[in-house]
Amino acid sequence: MGAYILRRLLLMIPTIVGIMAISFIVVQFAPGGPVEQVISDLTSQGGGDRLSGGGDMLQDFSQDASGYRGARGLDPEFIAKLEQQFGFDKPPLERFLSMMGNYIRFDFGESFFRNTSVVDLIVEKMPVSISLGVWILILSYAISIPLGIKKAVSDGSPFDMWTSAIIVVGYAVPSFLFGILLIVVFAGGSFFDWFPLRGIVSDDFWQLPWWQKPLDYLWHMTLPLITLLLSAFATTTLLTKNSFIDEIKKQYVVTARAKGLTERQVLYGHVFRNAMLIIIAGFPGAFISAFFTGSLLIEYIFSLDGLGRLGYDAIVRRDYPIVFATLYIFSLMGLVVSLISDLIYTWVDPRIDFERRDV
Repeated sequence: MGAYILRRLLLMIPTIVGIMAISFIVVQFAPGGPVEQVISDLTSQGGGDRLSGGGDMLQDFSQDASGYRGARGLDPEFIAKLEQQFGFDKPPLERFLSMMGNYIRFDFGESFFRNTSVVDLIVEKMPVSISLGVWILILSYAISIPLGIKKAVSDGSPFDMWTSAIIVVGYAVPSFLFGILLIVVFAGGSFFDWFPLRGIVSDDFWQLPWWQKPLDYLWHMTLPLITLLLSAFATTTLLTKNSFIDEIKKQYVVTARAKGLTERQVLYGHVFRNAMLIIIAGFPGAFISAFFTGSLLIEYIFSLDGLGRLGYDAIVRRDYPIVFATLYIFSLMGLVVSLISDLIYTWVDPRIDFERRDV
């Protein structure tokens, strides 16, 4: 197993380099880079005359002189300084190698437009994403797995049909629409004003008594968690049910019953560890989605300032240090979580031996 883990760790290096290289190449062809963003802001604000050394605002510099169509009306020397400030005066290969060298040391530099380090920004937004991700994973697995097992055992019963109908309807409703519905009904929209609309805690959170702090936190998290739980709950429940049904129909279950084992012993002593393999296989994706990508719309709807919103704003603004840093961190975490998932496979079912399979 040690050799397998070492191989997986070594394979992470070309994988992460490949992900970053492809993303870097795509960015080179994407219009509207940070220099163009600054130029657009300056020209729209009428700042071109001031920054071009008093030149004529109507002066038309060619694209070849500045490298950007949006640079018309600005001094080429000023454009060159902008390119140097953002590091675009260097060849792409040199910029990529320099970036990867810094990232190996976990030096992600500073944001182009926020005047702070990328690490500080990520740490600042992390509590929101952690709060959403941890609770969604805990609640979805704690509810969905027992419910999925119950549905598999009572397949075809009225309980199974009614719960399936509720789950399918819940899954079909987009989470952001359900979130808006909750706001309209319970957050001061048109009916009740029971829950707050923004943040994970109140502004006076640190002045509250210790026993009110967890209540205030749960009060703020209730509606976002219910919204996110809708789709996660449905997917995991149906996946668990189908996995258990497939295992229950296999020959080893018939043999176990013939030996006189109770249904509980058969279910949790034999079926459980085999049926849970597919659930474990989906854990890395669920982990990454819950923490970093699945909550973007929910963060906007409930005014939560988390990593999903940070990454989206960085893409729109072309804040490349944040874009590449978050991509690097998320990809690295995904690879590590995938390795952990494989190790959990061997713990759930000792018959699985990845090291022997790779030989």
